[in-house]
Amino acid sequence: MKKLLTRIARYYHFFFIAFVFLASIVLLYWSIPGESRFKYEFQKNAPWRHETLVAPFNFAILKTDEEIKTEKDSLQKEFVPYLVMDTITGQNFVNELSIELSVFKDSIPKINVLTQYLSDIYKDGIYAQSIETSTELAGRDAVNLIRNKIVTRIPTERLYSLKSAYKSMNDSARVIFGDKFNDFTSSINLISFIQTNVSYDQERNDQELEKLLASVSVSLGMVQAGERVIFKGDIITPDRFLVLESLKKSYETKRGQDIDRYLIILGKAILIAACMLIMAFYLAYFRPEIFNQKRRLSFIFLLIILMVFVSRFINDQDFINLYVVPIAILPILLRIFFDSRTAIFALLVTSILIGYFAPNNYEYIFLNLVTGIIAVFSLDKLHKRSHLVLTALWVFVSYTVIFLSLSMVQEGNIETIQWRELQWFGVNALLVLLAYPLIYIFEKLFGFVSDVTLMELADTNQPLLRKLSQDAPGTFQHSLQVANLAEEVIIRIGGNPFLVRAGALYHDIGKTNQPAYFIENQAAGMNPHQQLDHKSSAKIIIDHVTYGEKLAHKHKLPEMLIEFITSHHGTTQAKYFYTMHKNENPGKEVDIKEFTYPGPPPKSKETAVVMLTDGIEAAARALKEKTYDNLKALIENMVAQKLESGQMENADLTLRDIKVYKETILEKLMNIYHIRIEYPE
Repeated sequence: MKKLLTRIARYYHFFFIAFVFLASIVLLYWSIPGESRFKYEFQKNAPWRHETLVAPFNFAILKTDEEIKTEKDSLQKEFVPYLVMDTITGQNFVNELSIELSVFKDSIPKINVLTQYLSDIYKDGIYAQSIETSTELAGRDAVNLIRNKIVTRIPTERLYSLKSAYKSMNDSARVIFGDKFNDFTSSINLISFIQTNVSYDQERNDQELEKLLASVSVSLGMVQAGERVIFKGDIITPDRFLVLESLKKSYETKRGQDIDRYLIILGKAILIAACMLIMAFYLAYFRPEIFNQKRRLSFIFLLIILMVFVSRFINDQDFINLYVVPIAILPILLRIFFDSRTAIFALLVTSILIGYFAPNNYEYIFLNLVTGIIAVFSLDKLHKRSHLVLTALWVFVSYTVIFLSLSMVQEGNIETIQWRELQWFGVNALLVLLAYPLIYIFEKLFGFVSDVTLMELADTNQPLLRKLSQDAPGTFQHSLQVANLAEEVIIRIGGNPFLVRAGALYHDIGKTNQPAYFIENQAAGMNPHQQLDHKSSAKIIIDHVTYGEKLAHKHKLPEMLIEFITSHHGTTQAKYFYTMHKNENPGKEVDIKEFTYPGPPPKSKETAVVMLTDGIEAAARALKEKTYDNLKALIENMVAQKLESGQMENADLTLRDIKVYKETILEKLMNIYHIRIEYPE
């Protein structure tokens, strides 16, 4: 039955890996565009390293986006806007003014001149604003005025605003009425006869401007099928580069009978499968601890898919650049949760997948690989927010330096470098800071533990550590000492000091169950083991491991910390009680399992160091004379015992590591138990 369950578990893991692999290929296939790809790579001002290229079909030489934008901007500046005149409004106000002025007909002979002047103003047109303050007309020399469906182009200076029209009428009335001007203004308010009769026709202007911009040609000419494009070895000048880019775009958008869609589909699927396969092979051969854990494997594949999907979405938008996508987040997260090599390898695979559809494939892949690798190396630790800020700064600097270097090679002229591209690198660097909240999210979703979380768990104000310090103060002091010693060792031999410190602090939390049964918590002359037989005493001592594991699960400690609790005694025996039991029962067979810890033995460098340090620190406390020779002999014996009993077989410790361990522990214990001068009475 056990063999059957083992086989089922093995097959289940195999099927899970196959499902993740196939699902990743399908999702990536739908994320990556399916156009046929241009098979030549080229760079401006570099030699054409392929065979002589002949045009396979007719294609247009396309203008650059900058050229098209410049032409459209020029047309927009030259565009003459359209205004619509309301002729009825003006005539109505002219008639009303004529009626109002009839009372002055006898006293003012030239009264009709004012009415005619208002009529002329309305014929020229009154606009709501002055030309200088109008957003639609500012900077325009002329407008198209639509009067009775007839379009007439007039200079903008002929148009009146409400203010200028009133001022002109008021000045004319002052001349006409002379001394009677005050009588005129007291009976007639000129402002009431002046209203706008010209308006901006938004719909008409949008239509005309759209037609004008649509007339801009996107091509500079044609290349006929069979015409030579470039010889092998020729330098790709800016003009030739434009022709090659035009051929590439035409090739990738061409849809004809000569293209087999099924071959494109098959080829694209194989390329994606190859990329994911090398990622899977890398994990299987070099990181089996990741490959064999479903959550870790799923996380890496999911992160790659998300990056490709976001990049494809951004690439399809016209208003934003692909370089705004912070690809460096991927290696940063993998570096934090796993290791640098896995982070860089995943970055390589992701960059290749995105490079399939990214503009300027070589430039894109080169930029992101260099920047991502620098981001990984710059983030050797993350226990302060400033570390991520510095990494974001390095990302911006890396992008900028590499981009400018490539631009110098391609353009050969500083003036033609696209300096505006640097703004996207700035946004990219800012978005890298999103890695900080993403760390917390992925920790909760996948059960990972970062250095930041380990630092939080190592805070002695955490509930479990507070309970340990209150219920078992001696054990708490022992744990602190083990943490300090083990952390120093790990720093010297290599490993995660944050993990080893947190693990050392929690390794003995099981002693909070019955703290008085452990000697470091006993008062002088009080030993409850005197009331028990040796088997019962051994069971209580051994149970602190199993109880500690239960307590850790109850408080939802990470699995990597629980490993320290279960493995810090490995499968050794409670030797004191085992020996005492044998001595009191000579000739009787003793079941050694009753005196053996459940284990397992340590499986990592960090857990092995804590196991060794736990025993040595406790034994060093018990030494009566803590001299250099005594401590050295103690360390040698304790390490030898653990090695001989097979406790270190699964730990990633080399002989050099063990040598450094012995030297470090001896040095630190000598510092702790140094000779103190005797003060006089």
